[in-house]
Amino acid sequence: METIQLYGDAVVLRPMIKNDVDGIYAHCQDERIWTHMLDTLKTKEDVQTYIEQALVNRETGTEYPFVIVLRATNEIIGSTRFFDISTAHKRLEIGHTWLHPSFWRTNINTECKYLLLSYCFNQLQFQRVQLKTGHENSQSQKAIERIGAKKEGVLRNHMIRPNGTVRHTVMYSVIEEDWPEVKQRIEGLMESYQK
Repeated sequence: METIQLYGDAVVLRPMIKNDVDGIYAHCQDERIWTHMLDTLKTKEDVQTYIEQALVNRETGTEYPFVIVLRATNEIIGSTRFFDISTAHKRLEIGHTWLHPSFWRTNINTECKYLLLSYCFNQLQFQRVQLKTGHENSQSQKAIERIGAKKEGVLRNHMIRPNGTVRHTVMYSVIEEDWPEVKQRIEGLMESYQK
């Protein structure tokens, strides 16, 4: 993929780079971020390893990691990425998304999903974007359903978390036929934040 930089009203999604260690570290310390995630970033070394692995995966073409930059302050407030990319089948997954809790339940994640989905369907002309979350992460499930993604089912015993517990994975998708309705729905959500 070419260099991708996506501009919204509140955020810019720009490619992750090696020098993002301090910016990510400054906003990844809240333990609530990692409750349902497979990654846990506690130290600067964790962040450095996280970035290095993401950049290796970008080089192989399997992932495209972004940092989420708040336009008002130019601070990195989270991260998201394209992964499981298959250009042959015109599909990918949006995930590995985290935000500092001060931005939870705001317009930020909605705008990020809008920018990413718009790029997938309008620029890449892909036919499928999938999203997934853990069975215990009801907040994430509600957020995915709120933007109009369709629940496809649950993959049982799908992953083992770092603490050894088993995660069932709830799968969602937006396909190209859904996109016009999903686009309109997300635009409505973003307008409601501005009121």
